[in-house]
Amino acid sequence: MLEDNGERVIPKEMDPMNNMLLEHIARYTFSTPYVKGRVLDIACGTGYGSVMVAKERKEEIDEIIGVDICEDTLQYAVHNYYHPLLTFKQGDAMDSELPQHIGQFDTILSFETIEHVRDDRLFIKRMYDLLKPGGTLVLSTPFGKGRNHPSGSPFHYFQLTSEEFSLLFEDFPDKEIFYQRGVTIEPPREGVYYPLGVAVCKK
Repeated sequence: MLEDNGERVIPKEMDPMNNMLLEHIARYTFSTPYVKGRVLDIACGTGYGSVMVAKERKEEIDEIIGVDICEDTLQYAVHNYYHPLLTFKQGDAMDSELPQHIGQFDTILSFETIEHVRDDRLFIKRMYDLLKPGGTLVLSTPFGKGRNHPSGSPFHYFQLTSEEFSLLFEDFPDKEIFYQRGVTIEPPREGVYYPLGVAVCKK
């Protein structure tokens, strides 16, 4: 059994109607039409989303690599979520040498990760460096009071405002910003509160 840190998604140990689980599954489901070629799931956690994408897009992908900083979490992933196209590796998303170790990718998935790092702009640069030209980044994060304000979560350095989130991707020539409310991910509608943002950006 893997110890729950309050943020880790462990589907086999959760109520199938758990809101956090359903929201995470929704993000992976949303991402699948964009997924192709060589794929990176950065901060993949327990690996359930990586294997979900591998099964859904097995005809469109060459391989998928799930990277996480936590060795215990990766061991859980290896023992619980196998697919022949999927490999799990230990790594730090903020490591400038990560592209030298794992190469570049056609698609990168980064769900609920950026709020866990101290420098969000540097994180985006790391993702940009890991993308091949023409590659696609699909990234999500919860909204909050902004970069210079404590988030209230013991696991997050901050939670960006929706405006700060959108401005993160200025180096990408093509970007779309979507918003998540429960399991719904959509363009913004007037008068609707959205607690999370999802960016789709092409290098």
